Amino acid sequence: MEGLEEKLKGLSIARRSHPEEPTYLLDVALQPISLLAVSCSNFTIHLHNKDTLSLMGEYRGHSGPVCGVTFAHTSPDLLYSGSADGTVRGWDVRRPGTEAVQTFRSDPLHCYCSFDLSCSDTLLCAGTEQVNDEDSFLVFWDARKPGGGLLGVYSESHSDDITQVCFHPRDRDRLASGSTDGLVNVFDLSRGAEEEALLATCNSDSSASSVCWSGADYTQLGCLSHDEGLHLWDLSQLDTEEPLTLFCISDARSLNLLPNGGGVDYLVGGRWLEEAQKLLVVGGKNSGDLHLMECDDRGLHLLRSLEGGHSSTVRCFLWDAAGEALVTGGEDAQLLLWKPGGEELAIGKRESMKSASALRLKSRLHKIHGNQRVKKAT
Repeated sequence: MEGLEEKLKGLSIARRSHPEEPTYLLDVALQPISLLAVSCSNFTIHLHNKDTLSLMGEYRGHSGPVCGVTFAHTSPDLLYSGSADGTVRGWDVRRPGTEAVQTFRSDPLHCYCSFDLSCSDTLLCAGTEQVNDEDSFLVFWDARKPGGGLLGVYSESHSDDITQVCFHPRDRDRLASGSTDGLVNVFDLSRGAEEEALLATCNSDSSASSVCWSGADYTQLGCLSHDEGLHLWDLSQLDTEEPLTLFCISDARSLNLLPNGGGVDYLVGGRWLEEAQKLLVVGGKNSGDLHLMECDDRGLHLLRSLEGGHSSTVRCFLWDAAGEALVTGGEDAQLLLWKPGGEELAIGKRESMKSASALRLKSRLHKIHGNQRVKKAT
């Protein structure tokens, strides 16, 4: 079987979207059947054909920034989105442009800055912004009850904006959360109450921006920080005296990863590629060039650079294993499809449609708490 590095070497631009208005593309989700869902900085959600990138429709129900999109696993016609407007909504992708078929709310003071759906499609979790300058909450709903289904909240584990909640890909009760307070928490929700459910707390030494499960059995956890740090922890060591940290760099911009001896300007995110058994980390230059890297216990290693595509910062990506394709979106309002041997009809980098009033990431001085491992399962 052809290795990942060989597949990436063949990537070139196959399709490029044609945006109608300047907007940042913030997050992208894949429905393997036929669709891509993209959240935009103007609070809309776009549906694109995953092979042609043709715009198939959009949703305009949210009144605040959209913090992510994800398709249901067992019902792929159902798309979920979370927003700072205090709602998580479910949309029927067979009917673009219609109202949400599900709406989930909690306290009126809650503004969501992250959310996720469990692998069994039974549980929704959203992370809130900091409330009253002291509290932040993990909010849980039964996803099977569209009229409400609020199950409760966890309120003691984070003290600032919860920037990421990420369910385990196989264990419906395992949840990781990251926050601008610098902490990344791992929960076993089957234990019930928050204190019993908290298995481990890892310190990112910075404001955590994203978290992803990785490793052969998804026993590892990767974390990116807002100041371009990267951590890789081995949670299989929780019941041992071995260190959790496999790799740590406080600022990936300091690494000379590129052929010319330079480094990346920022990190986009990380994703575990099941077929290749590798953790793919994507970084970029402010000019729009992308750099695809592998991360393991030896560090970051450049696999491939992609140039001539975007004209500004890239904000999201996904790997379509079935199509052996990479999808990227960013601040230039462009959605790109990269495939082996791809040849787009109009050659050359398009002009940026970056909005004049750029969407700025809200940042606060993060708080550092405790040690790398505060609590582990007994």
